[in-house]
Amino acid sequence: MAQQSFNVMIIGQAGRLQYEALLFAASLRHSCPNFSGRLFVAVPQPGPLWQKDPSIHNAGVLEAFARLGVEILPFENKIFGQSYPYGNKIEALQAMPEGEPFVFFDSDTLITGDLEAVPFDFNRPSASLRREGTWPKPTLYGPGYTDIWRSLYDRFGLDLDPTLDLEQPDEFWKRYLYFNAGFFYGTCPRAFGKRFAVYAQSILKDPPIELVGQSLDPWLDQVALPLVIHSFGGGRDALPAGYLDGETSCHYRLFPLLYARESDAVIDLLETVAAPNWIKKVLKTYEPIKRLVYQNRGARVRALFDQDHLPRREQAIRNKIKSEGLWLR
Repeated sequence: MAQQSFNVMIIGQAGRLQYEALLFAASLRHSCPNFSGRLFVAVPQPGPLWQKDPSIHNAGVLEAFARLGVEILPFENKIFGQSYPYGNKIEALQAMPEGEPFVFFDSDTLITGDLEAVPFDFNRPSASLRREGTWPKPTLYGPGYTDIWRSLYDRFGLDLDPTLDLEQPDEFWKRYLYFNAGFFYGTCPRAFGKRFAVYAQSILKDPPIELVGQSLDPWLDQVALPLVIHSFGGGRDALPAGYLDGETSCHYRLFPLLYARESDAVIDLLETVAAPNWIKKVLKTYEPIKRLVYQNRGARVRALFDQDHLPRREQAIRNKIKSEGLWLR
């Protein structure tokens, strides 16, 4: 069967994200030149929930977007804004074309392969499993993982038990459905976004008693996301491994971390798509890209590590880069 056509959405706004979004768009066009869907860069608009105008006014960035066939998708923040910018991915979904399958990616991602070859089943949504056990953090005297997660599933009339990975030990974080929100997908962005917003606001404004002592900033989107995915019939096994966060996409998160730990192929792709003069003149106005990509400081970061034997904890990687004065973001 031919892959169903779908749209892609990322977030772009003034500052770092506009440059990340530009690299994402360039990597998509390079790696998937015949992509048949629409590429949207969703841009929050100024309003009472922002202290400063978050929209994109950089003429060079906008011209490069146009050259790459990007569609700018303005949206209004009615819920989050400055107080929780991660909420942009939730609110922007309401501005997407209704009823058309979608894939959302965080802007700090590169498309490294043919996105249309990914075997998405949009009727069974899923999200990124490239994550750590960041939430919840059960306290010494409880409640534990099961009670915390069950309170959330119960809140929305969902059944926790089918989501459990019974190959993982009880009270171990991987037993419970938990995603990184770096990508997710579904059949209709508006339906997905509406439910995502309802769940997130309910958790934030009226958390179950079991969540006392648990931080929701910045984890709110990742707390609500598995509930949304399960409610639409999706789960952890809906997408075969090896495509996203693998051969087809790379969620690098920060440029120093990209150079420290990603593959040679990802580095080559980044430097290839950043090389043409028309995009270089825009990207080099952003200091971390200028220094790491164009002034070769990324190679110095890479030389600090054996990519086959990286430190187990990300903090150790960060500390090493900072100690050499190469932490740029």
